[in-house]
Amino acid sequence: MNNEEFLAERFEAHRAHLRSVAYRMLGSLSEADDAVQEAWLRLARADTEDVANLGGWLTTVVGRVCLDMLRSRNTRGEQSLDVHVHVPDPVVSGVDGIDPEQEALLSDSVGLALLVVLESLAPAERLAFVLHDMFAVPFDEIAPMVGRTPAAARQLASRARRRVRGTAPVPDADLGRQREVVDAFLAAARGGDFDALVTLLDPDVVLRADTGAGLAGGSRELRGPAAVAGQALLFQRAAGSSRPALVNGAAGIVSIVGGRPTAVLGFTITDGRIVEIDILADPERLSGLDLTSLDG
Repeated sequence: MNNEEFLAERFEAHRAHLRSVAYRMLGSLSEADDAVQEAWLRLARADTEDVANLGGWLTTVVGRVCLDMLRSRNTRGEQSLDVHVHVPDPVVSGVDGIDPEQEALLSDSVGLALLVVLESLAPAERLAFVLHDMFAVPFDEIAPMVGRTPAAARQLASRARRRVRGTAPVPDADLGRQREVVDAFLAAARGGDFDALVTLLDPDVVLRADTGAGLAGGSRELRGPAAVAGQALLFQRAAGSSRPALVNGAAGIVSIVGGRPTAVLGFTITDGRIVEIDILADPERLSGLDLTSLDG
C-alpha cells in the first residue's frame, strides 16, 4: 500500500463523522459532501506526519470549510431566510429503521426543527455551538477558526445555546406515539375534519413549506392552528398518496404523485401535539435526496 492509499484509508475511517459535522453546519447534504471532499483535498496536500490526532485535525478543517461556505452564503444573499422560506435537507429513511450511515449522520437527534434554528445563527455562533456542544471540540481550537479568543468563542457558543434552548422544541421520544399523531393528522386531513386537525396542533404550531427558489410564491410560513389546519386541508387535496417514513429519525411522510415524490413532510411532536411541520417540495432538491429506502 502506497502513501496515498494509506492516507485515503485513514480518511475514509473518519468520513461519516466529518459528514455529520458538515450536515449540522450547513443543513445541506450536497454541501456537506462538498465540504468533506474539500477536506480530503486539503489532507492530500498537507504534511500531516506530525499530526497526532488526525480525526481532530480533519474536524477542524471541515469546520473551517463550512464556516467559509456559510459566510459566502451570507455575502451572496443566497436564499436567505428573509427572502425565501428555507427547509434544511431532510434525511429520509424507511419506517423499518435507519441504516448505519444515516444513523451516524443523525446521532444526537438532529431533527429538522433544530436545523432550522441553527440556520438562524450567525456563522461563527453556529460553528462554536456545533463543534463544542455537539462534538466536544475545545474552545482553544475553535478560537482561531473564528478569529476570537477562547473566552469570546465560549460566549459565541453560549449565545447560540440559549437560542437553541429557547427556540428548538424538544420532540417526544416515543416513535410509536409520534406515528399515531401523524396518522391521525393524515386521517383528519383526508376526511376534511378541520376541528380534528386543530386538536392535534400545538397552540404555537408553525408550518414551513419550501417549494424552491423558482416557486417562491408557493413557499410560506404559517403560524397558529387555524392557519396550519386550513393549509393541511388544501395540501391534502393535491398531495396524492402518502407513504410513511422516518424524517430525520422522527415520524414523517413522503407525498407521491404519479409514482414520483412531490414533498417530504417532517413533523416535530411535543407532548402529543404537533409543534412544527417542515415541508420540502422543491423539485430540484427532492431529486437529489436518497429515497431508495422507501422502495417497495
